[in-house]
Amino acid sequence: MSDKRSELNELSAKLHRFYRGKIQVAPKVPVKDRTDFSVWYTPGVAEPCRHIEREPDLSFELTNRGNTIAVVSDGTRVLGLGDIGPLAAMPVMEGKALLFKALGGVDAVPICLNETDPDRFIEIVKALQPSFGGINLEDIAQPKCFYILERLRKEMDIPVWHDDQQGTAAVTVAGLINASRVVGKPLEDMRITMLGAGAASTATLRILLLAGVKPENVVIVDYYGIIPKDVDELRERYPYRHELFAMTNGRGISGGMEEALRGADAVIAYTAQPGLLKPEHIKLMADDPIVFAGSNPVPEIWPEDATAAGARIVATGRSDFPNQINNSLGFPGIFRGTLDVRARTITDEMCLEAARALADFAASRGLDEEHIVPTMDQPEVFIEEAVRVGLKAIEQGIARRELSEAELRTMAESHIRAAKKLSETLLENGLITDWRDMEQ
Repeated sequence: MSDKRSELNELSAKLHRFYRGKIQVAPKVPVKDRTDFSVWYTPGVAEPCRHIEREPDLSFELTNRGNTIAVVSDGTRVLGLGDIGPLAAMPVMEGKALLFKALGGVDAVPICLNETDPDRFIEIVKALQPSFGGINLEDIAQPKCFYILERLRKEMDIPVWHDDQQGTAAVTVAGLINASRVVGKPLEDMRITMLGAGAASTATLRILLLAGVKPENVVIVDYYGIIPKDVDELRERYPYRHELFAMTNGRGISGGMEEALRGADAVIAYTAQPGLLKPEHIKLMADDPIVFAGSNPVPEIWPEDATAAGARIVATGRSDFPNQINNSLGFPGIFRGTLDVRARTITDEMCLEAARALADFAASRGLDEEHIVPTMDQPEVFIEEAVRVGLKAIEQGIARRELSEAELRTMAESHIRAAKKLSETLLENGLITDWRDMEQ
């Protein structure tokens, strides 16, 4: 396994150097002669400027703002690499932008800010609003990621979300919905242990409660052990989420991981602690246990070890095992639907609707222990997400425009199909070199 990972890392470094990044800017209009330059730039461009000055929302119609988002990071918590800074974070943000385009037809611009002060970071992002239809926050350390998201959602008039929070939560909840179907345990009756109290766990808990999980049936374990019921202690330890955490642990149990896992139906781990879960921990759980081990690249427990210990369903963040719980299943479709209705924000209800769309899509293809979520090579899933997210935004009254289900489906299909066709055309015409051909 380590040799394969080493080979992949070496190949990635080699190809990044060859391509000098992963994305580029390409025109979407014909440029054939001087007339085109006069239309797209001066003097003709003055007229759409005047229209937007009179009616600012026309910026969504007369520019690409309505299909463009910023992927913004300060590089303080990048993947499993930690605080590597904004320059080193850029390959990840470019990769995110690539996935937005390839899977959702969304134009995304990577922006790595050399600013770690949360208040100054917020002011910079707010100043970007005229150029973008949405903001995707990425790889920002906690607890400031909660503060930044909360303020930007309140103070900006375009959707802002933190993918490490809401994106992870949507896909995780989708997986748990279908895992509950496979093992035959209703979600609302399940006892769930959550390992880790960071951004992913916090948002996942919020969406789980919306989905019907009883808060008293959830037990959270952090570095100190099971999170207590003492609100004052929680307020000091967990700003921005103490009220949510205080709703959990209805049985008032104390101790550590073993006590939290005893009799649990499911464990959801987002700890960045490889190998934290042991086979003996899985054996403490209820019959047909569900194990989501989210640490990447090395999970809290390897799937084969969890299965040997009795786990009925195991999910990880890795693509080389069944049941990959990956943000990439969520953010392209969620933003596609959000942008298509020009929503002003992305609510938890929209994230839950995306989770249900993912779960229903996988269920329609057939569920079993190794197939509880869709995969990224199923483009239809992003269309389904986009439609249902857009309809939920309209229902909640936060959309700038109302479209029918058929109209939303047509728009999503058009954007995603065009992105795929663009990539194929560039390859076919030799404007992009396929690295596989170079290897031959």
